[in-house]
Amino acid sequence: DLLDSWRAAQDAMDHVRARRGPALVHAHTTRPYSHSLSDDERVYKTQAERDNEAGRDPLVRFREFCVNNGVATENELNALDSEVEDEIAAATAVAIKAPSPTSETVTRYIYSPDVDPCSEAFNVAAKPSGEPKTMVSAINQTLKDEMARNSQIVVFGQDVADTSHPETLLEVRGKGGVFKITESLQRTFGAERVFNSPLAEANIVGRALGMAIRGLKPVVEIQFFDYIWPATMQLRNEVTMLRYRSNNTYSCPMVIRVPIGGYLRGGSIYHSQSGESIFAHFPGLQIAYPSNAMDACGLLRTAIRCDDPVLFLEHKHLYRQTYNKAPYPGVDHMVPFGQSILRRSGSDVVIITWGALVQRSLVAAQQAEKLGIEVSVLDLRTITPYDWEGIAEAVAQTDRVVVAHEDQLTCGFGAELVARMADELFDSLDAPVKRVAALDCPVGYNPVFEEVVLPQAADIVRAIQDVVNY
Repeated sequence: DLLDSWRAAQDAMDHVRARRGPALVHAHTTRPYSHSLSDDERVYKTQAERDNEAGRDPLVRFREFCVNNGVATENELNALDSEVEDEIAAATAVAIKAPSPTSETVTRYIYSPDVDPCSEAFNVAAKPSGEPKTMVSAINQTLKDEMARNSQIVVFGQDVADTSHPETLLEVRGKGGVFKITESLQRTFGAERVFNSPLAEANIVGRALGMAIRGLKPVVEIQFFDYIWPATMQLRNEVTMLRYRSNNTYSCPMVIRVPIGGYLRGGSIYHSQSGESIFAHFPGLQIAYPSNAMDACGLLRTAIRCDDPVLFLEHKHLYRQTYNKAPYPGVDHMVPFGQSILRRSGSDVVIITWGALVQRSLVAAQQAEKLGIEVSVLDLRTITPYDWEGIAEAVAQTDRVVVAHEDQLTCGFGAELVARMADELFDSLDAPVKRVAALDCPVGYNPVFEEVVLPQAADIVRAIQDVVNY
């Protein structure tokens, strides 16, 4: 019954809004037809069950209510039915008359046709000023600048607000996330633009999807990469599919910020996971993975200003390091997606890497230099899209390659790169490409286990020696 359902829902909302706790509405519904054309409900429902459900059809009952209570006449409701039927018939006729698509259009509208984050429009040079900032401070400042620039940006997630009770802002310091990335955003921009969410990752991403469709620009946080898995259905089947399946009628540009990775000492199995390769399988999703404060600013600004969903991976170990600090690059600095950068030049071997392994690769390169081996270090910066041209150029200059990443070895993103190099760059290689990655094993709680499971600089040095001595 529509009115009973309305009253029950209103009572539940009043209960929750009065902060008396959660409420559950248990509604008994009907399904007036079989599940699909291949489903015949008569084989598992008796006629009595089907008759009972038909008698409880809420559309039929509400129609009777409207007529019996003078809300509308039969003629008015029939006219409404006809209007809807005509609309459906017209849309059906358009679809039937539409020409069959050509095969050349099959990949159209996976990404925005109008805004290309790989283009020169997103290549805006840094104008550094002030003291060097940590990655935490750099991301926080970038969020502030972008929120000041674009009033449609909303930020939410677990504990990202300064407080769940905005009326107490003058009395508390404020939280701003477990890593303080969003600290003071709520204080600056208000509780309507920065607020906490339930501990429900599918809810966070699903709500962001709806907001993005309606014109807002959600920049949401999943508290740890280890907890993103409940949201993968929303990401794979809804967020990344929307533009494609609607033929560019709808889009949902958003940024999903995710602290990722290990090297924490005690992060263990639920706070040390990597897995960027899994999300690289989602057509329609861009993935950025900065290794330092400057790139975090530039890539995040590109992510916010582009027109596609972006998974923005922030390595927890890099948040407050000193070696990757940088002065703030200004309010317009952007780094195009799909543009790698050479962190170190060498003529013998190139290490292709990203995230926290960039620093370990640089350390390994310095150690290899003492052995008489000159090593380049190429930081991809984005996973999808990735800079194939930059990779090909680096391989041509060295002829020997090591791919280093923190994700597990088996089916890690490095496997894709190595496969493509074998396919397209085989003639440039003087040795098999070596991969350095985590063991196919969870990260242990004990520091001894973590040291063994995750790739270290010494592992990279051994791989360098292997390809040189081949």
